[in-house]
Amino acid sequence: MTSRRGEPQTIDARHAPVLLAEAIAALDPKEGGRYLDATFGAGGYSRALLEFPRSRVLALDRDPLAVLGGAGLLEQAAGRLTLVEARFSQLEQVASRENFLPLDGVVLDIGVSSMQFDEAERGFSFRGDGPLDMRMEGRGRSAAEIVNETEEEALADILYYYGEERASRRLARAIVHDREQAPFLTTRQLASMIERVAPGKPGEIHPATRTFQALRIAVNDELGELVAALYAAERALGAGGRLAVVTFHSLEDRLVKLFFAERAGRGETGSRRLPGEPEPTPATFVQHGRQPVAPSSTEIAANPRARSAKLRHATRTQAPPRKVGGDADDKLQRLARLPVRAKGRG
Repeated sequence: MTSRRGEPQTIDARHAPVLLAEAIAALDPKEGGRYLDATFGAGGYSRALLEFPRSRVLALDRDPLAVLGGAGLLEQAAGRLTLVEARFSQLEQVASRENFLPLDGVVLDIGVSSMQFDEAERGFSFRGDGPLDMRMEGRGRSAAEIVNETEEEALADILYYYGEERASRRLARAIVHDREQAPFLTTRQLASMIERVAPGKPGEIHPATRTFQALRIAVNDELGELVAALYAAERALGAGGRLAVVTFHSLEDRLVKLFFAERAGRGETGSRRLPGEPEPTPATFVQHGRQPVAPSSTEIAANPRARSAKLRHATRTQAPPRKVGGDADDKLQRLARLPVRAKGRG
């Protein structure tokens, strides 16, 4: 985060990650361990990990403003924290470059940070008026470009699949109609159109919530990044290392659940193998306890954004990382991509 004059600011400790205590418990940090915070944000996980004696933390964030905002914690850590501008899909590459392998733990907090939501000029939220942007890195195709340039059918698919928006076709038609009169340039402009075309009911989430989620995911390739990060963590973690992933909507959680289920190798002992069947692939992760872990009612009351959060975690085994391929990985890749056609209502 930067000030209006551009000077780096220290991290606001109020922006604590959701399920922080539960994620740290899942990582089970050890004295002198090497941990990777793949989504630095306001530094909540890194700060908590640095509380363990002689621990070292490598933190990543694709948002250059978040990296600038980490200046205060970098100074406090006195050489035990390394902060790098990078996507979490690059975690293995960065850890190798920083001589940080193998890792004892990786934590991923998927989605948008509170700071990004709270900054109207970033365009992630419709609560305040700002440019229709949503780019975490400030580079690439913006939400405005997607809204104003994408064909109607493809736009409906984005809203339906990434936002699970039932009125996707109706909204896509309205967007295409309205943008011929004037392009969509601001968050308020788009949210107002959605309120008019597909108004919500009392007690429900704001009618623009799903559309804004869908556009954010499309702009930042969030699902593709997540799948790549899971594979990278499998390769970067040492035996006994922990992987903890916090997700905020069903698409993300579905990917993490499928990855862990496949990598945990259900029935890997081979006791149910039929004669002549090949030996099962050794499990690369083991899951413990009841999952997913949900936030407490106290946390939800204090932070309503926590209501949809889920934590899944697992421990790395001694088995070598698997080569990407096979039916399960193909399914993961398909789930991370936009289908050819989706069938939204409206």
